Amino acid sequence: MKTYEYPLKTGITRTREFERKKLATHAVNVGIRCGHECTYCSTPSLLRMHPAFKALGLKPFDRGYAIVDPATPERVALDAQRIKKRGMVQLCTTVDAWSPEAQKYDLGRRCLEAILAHPGWCVRILTKNAAVAKDFDLIERHRDRVLVGLRITALPVQERVIAAIEPNASPITERMAVLREAHRRGLRTYAMFCLLLPKIACTAHDVDRLVRFAVECGTEEIFAEPVNPRGPGLRLTLEALGPSRHPDAFCGVCPIRRREEWSWYVAKLLHLLQDSIRAHSNINRLRFLLYPSRLIQEKLDEIRRDDAGVIWLGKEAAQPEANHA
Repeated sequence: MKTYEYPLKTGITRTREFERKKLATHAVNVGIRCGHECTYCSTPSLLRMHPAFKALGLKPFDRGYAIVDPATPERVALDAQRIKKRGMVQLCTTVDAWSPEAQKYDLGRRCLEAILAHPGWCVRILTKNAAVAKDFDLIERHRDRVLVGLRITALPVQERVIAAIEPNASPITERMAVLREAHRRGLRTYAMFCLLLPKIACTAHDVDRLVRFAVECGTEEIFAEPVNPRGPGLRLTLEALGPSRHPDAFCGVCPIRRREEWSWYVAKLLHLLQDSIRAHSNINRLRFLLYPSRLIQEKLDEIRRDDAGVIWLGKEAAQPEANHA
């Protein structure tokens, strides 16, 4: 993994999109390319026009490199003091502050220290790396102002499959252990089941076990999101899975490249989450992030009949009142 340094201009920025997702009012990002290299990641598509790629002679969808700005904590510190209207900062929204290259510069902890040094700020941590546990001592000192979240994308039984599509992230068992440890220490936690893919983590048993795990960890919210079918993410995921290396997962993911199959997958995932959360927790804790523009009408109507926990996003966000019983 080659790490490139590139100077960014922002520290803490307002994020209307993540506010609509009920995740955060502000964002911090420590770079523009994450070394975890998850195949389905949408960040290369979102940032493909960033001048860093041209300046460094790189292509947005190539692999084997990360781009980070070691000076990010200094800009974050200035913004944390300067901004008067404070809120929830997500660390991070497009990259991971505890990925291998970020750990090299201790960016996660340094950004946390910079934000939490000023009252009025809260932080939502989202990472796929167990290294965040090294900073629990800092988080404990500000336990009311920090939410700890580990992306969980399958049960441990699918760890080999997940390693193929999340090659540099921590193993699932380690991520789950860190969330359990956060709860044991009395830290605030939330769940992020993103992404749960067919034949990897999208059966009734898989979803129910994940929800029960979230409840055991005292999570305040349970976020989930279907895979984005646009861009090269699904193609790259299928290439990593390979029809011979992980045939079941490959055969499960391949059909959802088509609009109709993707729509069925979205509706099924939502219903499984709703059923399990209703059984083990409170449906008001569900945050199912959904851009509905690619849904076929049949599944869109089906979801709208019971959209408990759905956060409608995009131009189609406005929709009639539904049955949340």
